Amino acid sequence: MVEARLQGSARGATILVKVRCGDVEFSGVQAIIFDKDGTLCDAAEYLRSLAQRRARLLDAQIPGVQEPVLMAFGVDESSNLNPNGLMAIGSRRENEVAAAAYVAETGRDWTEALRTAQRAFAEADQFLPRLKHAPLFPEVPRVLQALAAAGLKLGILSSDTGANVRAFVEHFGLTQLVSCAMGVDEGHSKPDPDLLRQACAELKVEPSATLMVGDSPADMQMAQQAGALGCVAVTCGLSPAHQLRQANAIVPNLSALTVIP
Repeated sequence: MVEARLQGSARGATILVKVRCGDVEFSGVQAIIFDKDGTLCDAAEYLRSLAQRRARLLDAQIPGVQEPVLMAFGVDESSNLNPNGLMAIGSRRENEVAAAAYVAETGRDWTEALRTAQRAFAEADQFLPRLKHAPLFPEVPRVLQALAAAGLKLGILSSDTGANVRAFVEHFGLTQLVSCAMGVDEGHSKPDPDLLRQACAELKVEPSATLMVGDSPADMQMAQQAGALGCVAVTCGLSPAHQLRQANAIVPNLSALTVIP
């Protein structure tokens, strides 16, 4: 049985839920917003491979840019992906601009450089379809169903494009569970707190009644700056636990999120 209260007949009942995240409990929760890559789906290998494919395609057109572009993406010489790097938390637009900057360094006009980067990115997408190479973590459907059944509003806020987030929700059959599927197409990316505020507005909840669940320090910083009720870090993604200490709770995966009767 969940905790509930009435906030006027015009607005109906507002359900307030207690949620346990590992050893930490949160009261008065109305919504949970999830990051996508590394939180809901296993995207680490996909992001690394995508960065490498993009850089190779750019190098085929502009010889010599592969290594600096990979470093800009956050992939080092040993093919390790920086969990706080551009590829991991930046938007597609930010990645395109970073790649185009190295193309422009060769003396090309900016519009040509940007088109070159965009063509390479589009071709890389054809080689590596995201939905095929970034599978859903197995516990996700069960956990989301339990949270939604308790009356919680659920959303996704990703640095991926809006179209990719919506395709993700549809492909994995989450349409009936997720009320907000939000990505970043233009403007700032994480950790801009306005992104979380916008997602909360779409869910018609206040940040102070919302938990943010993600796998990066940017998710935690965004939640705290937006005034969220709490931020929960999962270690099944790219970031190790010691980089997530600012979270209110650190759990191995979403199975640790349960509703308290």
